[in-house]
Amino acid sequence: MLPQLEPLDTHNRKLQSHVHPEDWQNPTPDGPYNIVVIGGGTAGLVTAAGAAGLGAKVALIERDLLGGDCLNVGCVPSKALIASARRAAQVREAAAFVIHRPSDVAIDFPHVMERLRRLRADISPHDSAQRFRDLGIDVFLGGGRFIDAHTVAVGDQRLPFKKACIATGARASAPPIKGLDSIHYLTNETLFSLTDLPQRLGIVGAGPIGCEMAQSFARLGAEVFLIESSAGVLPREDPKAASLIQSALERDGVHLLCCGRELVVSPAEGDRVRLRVDVRGKRYDEVVDELLVAVGRAPNVEGLGLEAIGIDHSAKGIIVNPKQQTSVPHIYAAGDVCSPYQFTHAADFMARNVIRNALFMGRAKSDALIIPWCTYTEPELAHVGLTAKQAQADGIAIDTFTQPLSGVDRAILSEETEGFVTVHVRKGKDRIVGATIVAPHAGDMIGEIVLAMNHNIGLGQIANTIHPYPTIGEAIRKVGDLYNKTRLTPTVAKLMAKWLQWSR
Repeated sequence: MLPQLEPLDTHNRKLQSHVHPEDWQNPTPDGPYNIVVIGGGTAGLVTAAGAAGLGAKVALIERDLLGGDCLNVGCVPSKALIASARRAAQVREAAAFVIHRPSDVAIDFPHVMERLRRLRADISPHDSAQRFRDLGIDVFLGGGRFIDAHTVAVGDQRLPFKKACIATGARASAPPIKGLDSIHYLTNETLFSLTDLPQRLGIVGAGPIGCEMAQSFARLGAEVFLIESSAGVLPREDPKAASLIQSALERDGVHLLCCGRELVVSPAEGDRVRLRVDVRGKRYDEVVDELLVAVGRAPNVEGLGLEAIGIDHSAKGIIVNPKQQTSVPHIYAAGDVCSPYQFTHAADFMARNVIRNALFMGRAKSDALIIPWCTYTEPELAHVGLTAKQAQADGIAIDTFTQPLSGVDRAILSEETEGFVTVHVRKGKDRIVGATIVAPHAGDMIGEIVLAMNHNIGLGQIANTIHPYPTIGEAIRKVGDLYNKTRLTPTVAKLMAKWLQWSR
C-alpha cells in the first residue's frame, strides 16, 4: 500500500477508489494519439483535459495516485490541517474579543486528521480516473517509459503518439544530514498519515512548508523545533516580510533554531529522534517524537527511458526551452519535473502553454508567465515579481510604495494590523514590477497585482478603482494613493493654488 493512503480507513479507501482504483482495467491502446501525457498531477491533468476538450485523442498515464502531490500530499491536506490549527488559535485568542473561553483548548488530533482525510476524499472525484475516462481520455494506470521517440510503453502495451508531455512531477528528497539514514523521518509524503500528535516535533527547513507546518503543529499543541541554516525563515522573501512571519511563529511557541550548523540526528529511546545542532555558538541537544524534513526536492525522471531517446535532464529536472520543448522537439514537459516554480498554479499554466504549442503550433512561452506565490502562515505572505534586492541586482531602478495595515481601518477593527502591502514600480512611472503582501488573506489579495502586471494596469489606475470599505484589500488602493501623491510636484501644486485663487 502506498504510504499516502495510510491509514486505510473509509476516507482513504474512497480516495483510492477515485485516484487509483484497484479494479481499474487499462484500455486497449487506440493510437496514434495526438498527445500522450505521462504523469497525472496538476500539469498532466490540465494537459490531458484541455487537449481532449479541444478534440484531441489523448492518453494519460499515472503510476501512483492521480491528482499528484497537490491533492494527495501537498496543497489539499496541508490547507485542511492549517484550517484546523487556525480554529484552535482563534478559540485561544477569543478573550481579546470579549468572548470568555478557557485558554487551555483540548485538541482532538485524531479528529483533525480524520477531517483532513475526509475533505481530501471529497475533493478527489475531480481528479479521478473515471472522470478523465468520461472526458474521452484513455487512462492507463502504471509506469510509462519511452520505447522510441514516438512510442510509450505501459507494461506490455504500446502507445504510439505524435506529441507527448512529461509531467511526472517531483518528490521529497532529503539533504545530506549526518545520521539521517539511521532514523525514521517524515516528509510531506508521510506527514499527513499521522494519527497521533507528536508531543515534540523537529522540522528541518524554514521554507514555506516548514513554516506552515511549524505554526500549525504548534497551535495544535506540539512543541516544535524549527531548524534553518540561514539567518531567518523564508530566505527567498523580502526580509521585512519574513521577519513578520518569524515573529508570528515565535508568538505561537515555535523554537526557532536559525543559523543551524552541523546538524546531527540519531535514534533515541522509544523510536524517538535526537537532534544536535549548533546555533550561533550554542549547542542544542533535543529529543523529539518525530522529525519532518521539509527541504529538498528531486525530479521524477527515473524509469522513463529518457536516455534512450536523448532527452536532456539534470539533477534539477528535464531541460526545456521557453516553449516547454525538451531536446526532442515534439516531446514537451510541464510542472515540477522541469520548473523552478514548484507550485500547482504554475504547473497549471505551463500545461496550458503545452496545449497551445504542441497541438496548435503556438508560441506561448513559460518565461512570460507572471507567477505569484503564497506562504499560508498566519498572517499569510504573498509575493509576485521582483523584490527590491532583485531589482538592484538586475540594475532596474524602482520606486517603492508601502501601506502598513496599521493604517487600514478593517485591519484595525479586526486587530490584524501586523502586515503591509509593498509595491515596486519602475522609477518615475507607475508600471508594477513586483509586490509583497503580508496580511490575513494575502494569497487572495495578490491576484489584483498579478492582473495589473499581466495587463499593464498602472498603480495610478488601481488608485482610481473603487474598492469596498472597509476591507483589507483597500490597502492596495491606498498604495496607489501613495503613488498619486508623488505626482503632485511643487510646480503642479503652485499652479493649482494659483488656479484656485483666480477662480474664487
